[in-house]
Amino acid sequence: MSNTNLLSAKSKGYDEFYTQLDTIEAELSHYEKHFVGKVVYCNCDDPTASNFFKFFRDNFKYLGLKRLITTCYKNSGTDLFSNHDAESGRGVIYNGDRVQRFTFNNGDGDFRSELCLRMLEEADIVVTNPPFSLFREYLPLLVKYNKKFLVLGNMNALSYCQIWPLFRDVKCWYGPSIKSGDRWFGVPDHYPLQASTSKIDGGGGDLLKLRVFAGLLT
Repeated sequence: MSNTNLLSAKSKGYDEFYTQLDTIEAELSHYEKHFVGKVVYCNCDDPTASNFFKFFRDNFKYLGLKRLITTCYKNSGTDLFSNHDAESGRGVIYNGDRVQRFTFNNGDGDFRSELCLRMLEEADIVVTNPPFSLFREYLPLLVKYNKKFLVLGNMNALSYCQIWPLFRDVKCWYGPSIKSGDRWFGVPDHYPLQASTSKIDGGGGDLLKLRVFAGLLT
């Protein structure tokens, strides 16, 4: 089962799963009209590598976005995409013309930090793949701030007492492209992989198959 990989990774503190562009395109194609004139916030995404950032940057004018904000937590060590150790949290703001980069000199870029919460207040829609180990805390935060969202989560989250009521009360539901199924995610090369649920992508990176869903808020 693909969730075995997820549980094993979680127990060892591994929490980096990078969504593939085709997964993002397949799901977001159902919501194009909802993005017109909106501020989109990807609050768990390294702007130097995130396919969520790439998708919205490349489709900024097509979707009619007002602004794109992307922020991520600082690296504690060299990761899949960065050669820098212990970087500060970082982010970008994109208005369709140029990318404005910034770092969190007084913070770490955690989605729960003061600056990230201020950015959350400015946003209309949140789109990301949050850390699966923090999902119990992450999704209720979006509900608390009354934000529309499209996020990827692992199927085990449906059993969480913080998450199940959202589905029960039809505040959150499965996205049309991911009702229940496995998807490939990029992972750092030190993650444990099993032959039946892993492979090497065309660029030589490791991919891990996980069972996930996409959740939406009205």
